[in-house]
Order: sequence, then structure tokens, then C-alpha cells
Amino acid sequence: MHGERFLSIDAFRGLTIAAMVLVNNPGSWSHVHPLLRHADWHGWTPTDLVFPFFLFIVGMAMTFSFGRRLREFAAPGSLYPKILKRSFILIALGLLLQLIPDFSPATLRFPGVLQRIGLCYLFGSLIYLRTGSRSRLAVSAAMLLFYAGLLLLVPVPGFGSGVLEPAGNLPGYIDALLMPGHLYSPGFDPEGLLSTIPAVVTVLLGTLLGDYLRSSRTMIRKSITIFSAGIPVTLSGLLLHLLIPINKPLWTPSYVVFTAGMALLVFGLCFLLIDVLRLNHWAKPFLILGSNAIAVFVGSSLLAKFLLVLGSSSVSPRLFSFLGGPNLASLAWAVLNVLLWVGLMAPLYKHRLFIKI
Repeated sequence: MHGERFLSIDAFRGLTIAAMVLVNNPGSWSHVHPLLRHADWHGWTPTDLVFPFFLFIVGMAMTFSFGRRLREFAAPGSLYPKILKRSFILIALGLLLQLIPDFSPATLRFPGVLQRIGLCYLFGSLIYLRTGSRSRLAVSAAMLLFYAGLLLLVPVPGFGSGVLEPAGNLPGYIDALLMPGHLYSPGFDPEGLLSTIPAVVTVLLGTLLGDYLRSSRTMIRKSITIFSAGIPVTLSGLLLHLLIPINKPLWTPSYVVFTAGMALLVFGLCFLLIDVLRLNHWAKPFLILGSNAIAVFVGSSLLAKFLLVLGSSSVSPRLFSFLGGPNLASLAWAVLNVLLWVGLMAPLYKHRLFIKI
């Protein structure tokens, strides 16, 4: 079973990338459909599941790619140069996207989505190559406890300790201290440095599922176990919410646990339908997107910036006004973006051309 490839992983990745394109490309930022909005601060919406799902998938896929290479090269150290190269490219791509269309290094936002993916891939890979599943689970728990301790116990000058609001939280304070003028907002960045610690845990939890998928257990047993784990993990995250709120910008421990549980449930459904029951016709668009996920993310981001330069922010309300309102028009534009990238990536998928980083 170690050499088996699961189409459900590619489909889950493609489903997540489709959601990313939807969220990042509304027809109008003044009229974002409620389905595509993040929670204002504490709490969650379906949109808040997208980024942790992608990091979870990074961990899942890591177990297959590294497992194959370890069988070829034997020594984990032989993978370090490739890990460093891929991490550097992801971070560099993220910074490059921040410089477009206005090339202004003085106000360049240092953190970002691709930067976080690069850092999480780097540290997640290094931990994965040096630990087994049980040790990795212990490391993950220790990292979450450490991060929770920082959030709740370390005082922020002028605010004190345990502040989990937009102003006065420790991650924002550290980012403003180390990267003034280079954040998403003056005092905070949702992809900042300190909150990358629990984001790495999201990757590590994904590797645990990847390890299990590579085991010799039957497909039915795997399917039952994934759902059996997903339900209590999700409920655990909701219970932790009572102690420390589910919060995406802070990437709180409850958010890590809750989104990991949800990832298990959503992936479990994909796995059951595609790899167990072999009902995969519905997944073709997601397989297409998932096969070149980073290319789709970068391309859709560049397209959005290009359209913004052209002043197209009001196009979607005009084009889709027949739908009955600006929010639905904005959603229709976002869906059109997803369909566009399915069409653009389909020839690459057909000819097995994958843009790898």
C-alpha cells in the first residue's frame, strides 16, 4: 500500500484551491457574498476552513512524496536541499505577488499566504523526517500548549496578558515590533510570525493522516477510522473554544483542532466516494485544479491584480445584475473565475503536465 496513490487527496486539494479562488476573487469587495466572508474575529465561517485545509493537505501529501524518496535515497538528509529550495521558492513567489502591481519595497507586506505555506512546509518537513507518528503527535500537542501559554500568559506592554482581541494580542505586538510598516494592517497580520507555530501543527496533523493512509489496512477500515476520528476531533475543537476562542487570524489551538477535525470529515467523504466507492466523475474539475494547485493560486492572484488595475471592481454587478442583487452578482463572478481556471488547467491535466515547485 505504500506506493498507492489516492485520487481523493488530489480532489481534496482541488476542492480547497477552488474555494481559495472563490474567496480571493469576488466580483466586488464591496459586495462579498456571506458564504465568502471570514468571521469578523472570533468564531468561524466555511471560508475560515480553506487555508487550514490546504496546510493539512500539504502534510498529507508530504508523507507520500517523502516516503517514495526515502526509499530511493535512504537518508533523510538527502531531502534537505530540495525542502529548502521549495520553501524559498514559495516565500519568494509570495513576496513577488505582494510587489505587484505597485513596486514599493518600502511598504512591502512581508507575511502572506504563500510565505506561510513555505514556512510551514519547511518546519513541517524537518519535523516529519525526524519523528515517528507518536512522537509527532506529542510534538504537535507540545507546540499548541506552548503557543497557548504565550497567548494567555505573556503580557503585552500597555495591555497585559491574555488579550485575544484585535488590539493588544501578543502575535500582533511581535509582528509590529519586528516588521513595522510591512504588515497587512499597522498592528497585525493574519499570517504573522508567531501564529505560524500553530499553523505548522496543522501540517503535522495532516502527516498523521498521511501515515495512516499509507498503512496496510483495508480501504473500508481506513474510511471508517477517518470518520471515527473526525467527529471527536471536531467536537474537541468546539469544546476548546470555551477555553480559548476559535480564531483564524490568531490561529488559536482550538482553531487548529477544530479545522483538523473538519478536514478529516471532508476528506473522509472524498475518500469514501472516490477511492472506496469509485464514484469519481463529479471530482474531475477538482482533480484538474488539484494537480496544479500552486499555479492556479498564483495565476488567479495575478489575474485579480490585473483586473483591479483595469478598474474592473464594478464589472460583476453590471454583468450579473439579472441575478437579483450585488452579492449574488459578486458570487457569480467568483464562480466564473473558478470555471476559468478549470478550463485553463484542463489541457495540462490531460497531457499530465504538472508545474512543480
